[in-house]
Amino acid sequence: MTYQETCEYLYNQMPMFERQGASGYKEGLTNTLALDEHFKHPHKAYKTIHIAGTNGKGSCAHTLSAILQMCGYKVGLYTSPHLVDFSERIRVNGQPIDEDYVVEFVEQQRPFIEHIQPSFFEVVTAMAFKYFAEKEVDIAVIEVGLGGRLDCTNIITPILSIITNIGMDHTQFLGHSFEQIATEKAGIIKSGIPVVIGETTHETRPVFEAKAKEVKAPIIFAEDQQEIKTFSPSDNGMKYQTQHFGILEGQLGGIYQAKNANTILCAVKELEKMGYMHACSCQEDAICQNREVREGFLNVCQLTSLKGRWQVVDEAPLTICDTGHNVAGWQYLSEQLKTVKCHQMHIVFGMVEDKDIEGVIALLPKDAIYYFTKANNKRSVSENVLKLYAKSQDLKGESYPDVISAYKAAKNAATEKDFVFIGGSSYVVADFLKNRI
Repeated sequence: MTYQETCEYLYNQMPMFERQGASGYKEGLTNTLALDEHFKHPHKAYKTIHIAGTNGKGSCAHTLSAILQMCGYKVGLYTSPHLVDFSERIRVNGQPIDEDYVVEFVEQQRPFIEHIQPSFFEVVTAMAFKYFAEKEVDIAVIEVGLGGRLDCTNIITPILSIITNIGMDHTQFLGHSFEQIATEKAGIIKSGIPVVIGETTHETRPVFEAKAKEVKAPIIFAEDQQEIKTFSPSDNGMKYQTQHFGILEGQLGGIYQAKNANTILCAVKELEKMGYMHACSCQEDAICQNREVREGFLNVCQLTSLKGRWQVVDEAPLTICDTGHNVAGWQYLSEQLKTVKCHQMHIVFGMVEDKDIEGVIALLPKDAIYYFTKANNKRSVSENVLKLYAKSQDLKGESYPDVISAYKAAKNAATEKDFVFIGGSSYVVADFLKNRI
């Protein structure tokens, strides 16, 4: 098989939540443990950092990976979903997995894979762990796929666990309350392993405290540390005044990144305590402190190939895409959009069916022109259905059968003083980045 044929085999022959929804989700660790035994536990060959949470997992994972790379480590990075190509999911020092490796892995392991019939994510997780071992990484940053307790990444014993935040997402699997969802994500907290919690609510904090106490894991609440003192948008992304790291320029734009940055810096402090970071001895000049942290924040996209986080794709008109896809994410994005200065705002918008569509649409700007669309994904909501939801909120716009036709309509209607936004779903952003001219 060619690389593309191999990817299609992975997408189409195995249950895949990202394309199929609930029917593509396999709960439990039976297949994961069988794959791990088959490959002789490759994740034990290197250190790991485990990251769960409703939003911000990707930004935190990529930024920590960038910082660790700047420290001289060979860093594996496992994230999902991909936006443009499958190989984005598995990277070493920012370089995607070799296409030949993907082909050879599937060809060699196909009999075993078809015997146990795992899900797409179970197979890809096993591939990632094996690839990192063969590439002899020093440390791998592992993003949870869905939830935590029963996620197939949860066979690792990391040096540090991170839970970014809790929002109402994937409720059909994780529960219909903040406490239930927090309980599932708290499943990554391991015995004696420090855990950094990014944000809490009065419902979720006791859940994390109880789990950490149960397994005797040191727990650090980033919101109590306040590493980020002030923040503001900058020409390059975001500018942060920090408590212990001086002034940082963050390449990732969007005001929601301030919460992520606070979580990341608390994680860095924990890694410093363990001896994985190079704490600066110069206490008088903040600019001298933690070059690795500053360079990691400033160059995260180049170091890790991150895409889709308040990503500027054109300047005239200003065109930005963002993968925010649930109510928790749009609570920040709606505030971010209010800060954009433009003559007219054009929003290319689509969602998938298992999200709180009404909740997100209620947060959308009222004065924008909308281009309702759907991504090339079975879970996508019809553009006409979205238009009906939007009409109930007095949002005005037309529907388009695919992302690129919606984008072209927005681009043709916009003047240089206007603003174009593409989002609502990771898959909308993926279709845009893959197919735009």
